[in-house]
Amino acid sequence: MLTISIPKTFEDVTPAWLGQVLGVQISSMQATRIGEGVGIMGELYRVLPEYADGAGTGPASVVVKLPSRFEENRAQGVALNMFEAEVRFYNEMAAEVGVGLPTIYRADVTPGSAEFVIVMEDLSDLTMVDQSVGMSAEQAAAAVTVLAKVHAVWWNRAREPELEWIPSMIGPRIEMVDQMLPPLLPNFTKLFADYLPEGGLEVYERFAGNYLKINQILCGRSPWTLAHQDFRVENLLFGAEGSGKVVVLDWQGMGRGPGAYDLGYVLSGSMEPEVRRGCESDLLATYHDALLESGVRDYSAEQLRDDYALAQVMGGLATALVVGGGMDLSNERGMQLGITMATRHVTGALDHGGLELLRGL
Repeated sequence: MLTISIPKTFEDVTPAWLGQVLGVQISSMQATRIGEGVGIMGELYRVLPEYADGAGTGPASVVVKLPSRFEENRAQGVALNMFEAEVRFYNEMAAEVGVGLPTIYRADVTPGSAEFVIVMEDLSDLTMVDQSVGMSAEQAAAAVTVLAKVHAVWWNRAREPELEWIPSMIGPRIEMVDQMLPPLLPNFTKLFADYLPEGGLEVYERFAGNYLKINQILCGRSPWTLAHQDFRVENLLFGAEGSGKVVVLDWQGMGRGPGAYDLGYVLSGSMEPEVRRGCESDLLATYHDALLESGVRDYSAEQLRDDYALAQVMGGLATALVVGGGMDLSNERGMQLGITMATRHVTGALDHGGLELLRGL
């Protein structure tokens, strides 16, 4: 069998290499970097191959994903095993999901390193929403519907032995993040304190060092599934208005735990607070209805509401601290994303009693 190497940089993505991946001879190609400032752990390139005469044809374009060029971001990805997790998800689990995933032509990784590559279908005909702008209520409804359908696949299955390679939301990876947060707080505060709403800085100060404890509370009372753990609008692509189509990208941070984690994360972080507040109850009902339609039982709407409120004090705050306090945000777009995460997630926590909860820990 022909071995296909993993490119160290995009310069190694040659017509010959891509031809090996697609199984057809490529004479030349054009490439453009896309999504700059959006991806934190990875970089994306759209490639348009020109197929050799008589060699057959393949897709008109593909997207190639490689690791971030910033060493801080690469190191975080290796430490949290994010690159290997995404490759294994696409290679071993994606076939179980009947909705919401891209076609993958190649996914490969060198275990324990930042060397990975994913070649996937080009979905540029779909719409990407700027997280700083935020989702509309209609887009949010489509997103939580797909989220529920994905969650339903592994609902109450996430503790099975064959899935133990996926980090749990109360396991060593979360323990590591929990220990990382207090040292990141000073830099985060320096950059973002002036942007936070009243009570916001106290939330972050009390949250740092309590991430694991809050996860343990939610994980101890709620059913487990496969959680994306970075389910935000810039990891989603939307079809035409009214189509309900959503494609979910970036499975690097997935974990085993309550589905409410993803729900709280996307609604607080990917919507303007006033828009979220206006349709929040309807969106929770949409998610719950989609769970029921997908065969989930013994999970009431009341429990979902309680879990969702606690989830607002979980991953969003941790992600904002890790991104804002520990990653390279040297470009303007990256800094704006950091501000958006920091302010929206803490607003969601404040809206759902997060400060009172943290004061009681």
